[in-house]
Amino acid sequence: MDSRGKRSAAWVGLGQAALLPPAAFAVHQLRYMLAYGAATGPELERTGHSYLHSIVPWLAMLLALAAGVFLRAMGAAFSQQTSMRRYSLSFAALWAACSGALIVIFAGQEFLEGLFAVGHPAGVSGIFGFGGWWAIPAAACLGLVLAAVFHGARWVVGEIARLRARSRRIVCTDIPVPSWPQRLVRLAAAPLVAGWSPRGPPVIWREADRLSRSLRFR
Repeated sequence: MDSRGKRSAAWVGLGQAALLPPAAFAVHQLRYMLAYGAATGPELERTGHSYLHSIVPWLAMLLALAAGVFLRAMGAAFSQQTSMRRYSLSFAALWAACSGALIVIFAGQEFLEGLFAVGHPAGVSGIFGFGGWWAIPAAACLGLVLAAVFHGARWVVGEIARLRARSRRIVCTDIPVPSWPQRLVRLAAAPLVAGWSPRGPPVIWREADRLSRSLRFR
């Protein structure tokens, strides 16, 4: 892979990584909504989750970054400079990987909140207790969304690049190519120009030449 392909792959990886924090935030919020319903807001305040309001603008910036990377990849596909390749993992394997990553992020977040947030239960009970097990189906749903977004984005960019390449081939084949004749006509020089002729000169020319020679030698 050349330097341009490496830069493109780095941008794609950055865009994909930018989607993980918003998805992890959605898992966290869904876990409390499914466990507490209408009492979600007071429960979040009681367990020290008030800091989450301050990170929402940063999550919006990450979503904007991911959208910008996708638009950049689409522009590269229109100019046939994309290097996006298919995943080596199947869709199910990518879904499982995204879901597992979201569960790990949720568990790490809840563990740190148990250590530093006032009113948050600590240990395993603070992670999966008090309805925390709802994070597992929530992570599975958001992991499915992430896998669909990743595969869908690559499919769209790949289709654009393929259609652009196909249209360029069609345009190139429609250009008329001049057809040269199979046999070129060779133009032969006139015999007298080369100093020879298949027949002798006329009689009057021979007589004039003989007369000029006789006068010259007198």
